[in-house]
Amino acid sequence: MRHALAHALPEPDPGIAIAARGLSRRFGPVVAVDGIDLDIPRGRIYGFLGPNGSGKSTTLRMLCGLLAPSAGAARVLGHEVPREAAMVRRKLGYMTQKFSLWDDLTVRENLEFMSRIYGVAAARRATRISGRIERYRLVELATRRAGTLSGGQRQRLALAGATLHEPELLLLDEPTSAVDPQSRRDFWESLFTLVERGVTILVSTHYMDEAERCHRLAFIFRGETLALGTPTEIVDARGLRVVELTSPNGIDAADRLRTEPFVDEVAHYGHMLRVATRDVERPVEAVTRALDAAGIGYANVTDSRPNVEDAFVSMVHEDERMRAVKGAA
Repeated sequence: MRHALAHALPEPDPGIAIAARGLSRRFGPVVAVDGIDLDIPRGRIYGFLGPNGSGKSTTLRMLCGLLAPSAGAARVLGHEVPREAAMVRRKLGYMTQKFSLWDDLTVRENLEFMSRIYGVAAARRATRISGRIERYRLVELATRRAGTLSGGQRQRLALAGATLHEPELLLLDEPTSAVDPQSRRDFWESLFTLVERGVTILVSTHYMDEAERCHRLAFIFRGETLALGTPTEIVDARGLRVVELTSPNGIDAADRLRTEPFVDEVAHYGHMLRVATRDVERPVEAVTRALDAAGIGYANVTDSRPNVEDAFVSMVHEDERMRAVKGAA
């Protein structure tokens, strides 16, 4: 774990919703989050991308004041956490990974109860609830018990509840992990609608296609940030060049290519192999030369654009290689 006596936050910036320096959390001997720095702008969708157990949820809980950091400092919506967590929570909505509303209550009853918890004024309550029911396509479900809803319907109800008090900030912890692709797409369209109204959204995910849709990203692995920036900036910074091809001996072709020092990763997509390369001037020629030397046939060789998944896998592999070298030293 990174050690520091103090982690000074920058001066408050009205354009920054969340600022964190050296944010860390230890559970006994386990370091869940290790010295994360963040500057999250207002009115944007900021993504935490990483595998399960990488520290995403722990970071979210620290930022909303539910969990005290072991080290570091954070300012959320102008308030330091956890010292001013109560003030922060009045301004944010939080969706947990697991559906956390009440199964025995109807959709409308859940929203009525949540509106009281959030302190929505009685004079505005009915209008606010009706508006959320209509906005999130819950009209025909209003009298249904929440426990009978599908995953996508529960998701819409949870988002309706989290926005009842019109928060400035939404923290979403893997909100689409149990829904179908269409519901995921609809959910993300709802997020962009909220951003157009000035809401800042911090969403954790392990879906690469969702990461591509964020304005900015933090790649989190083993509790540390591997990269920060827009999806394009992060992908470009890796310097990857991708070659796609088919081969009648796909397994042999992949195994052979993985032995080449210029090959970063090989992945199967049906009959196609996707080969990520680094530090090679002509990747197509290098890939075909390696297969020719091994006597392995191939066809349909083309250049392809590297994506967020290519970049993330590349960074994870590099991190693992560095740790292996340190462990052997």
